[in-house]
Amino acid sequence: MPSSSAAPDTVPAANARHWRAVVRLTLVLLALWAALGLGCGVLLADGLNAVQLGGFPLGFWFAQQGAIVGFVLLILVYVLAMRRLDRAHRADLARIAAANPPADPTGGAR
Repeated sequence: MPSSSAAPDTVPAANARHWRAVVRLTLVLLALWAALGLGCGVLLADGLNAVQLGGFPLGFWFAQQGAIVGFVLLILVYVLAMRRLDRAHRADLARIAAANPPADPTGGAR
């Protein structure tokens, strides 16, 4: 029987990878939300106010409606990314289960 140099994958290792990916996704989206809300609504408002949209400065639109629309889009991105991550995690768990079948509880006796 050939020996493998890589250790067999386990469920706790797959779970740890999944949670690292979830935390990384959450932190990236939170950073984007902060940049959108603070950056466009406050820090860049003076520059954006040079452009008029519907009779109001563009900075106003970003501070009021743009932040809300951006937040809803970030929620959509989160849902789609989590769906992809969860699907990959379920595939990992299925692969691990197929590679490590459960032991026979009867000890092989019939």
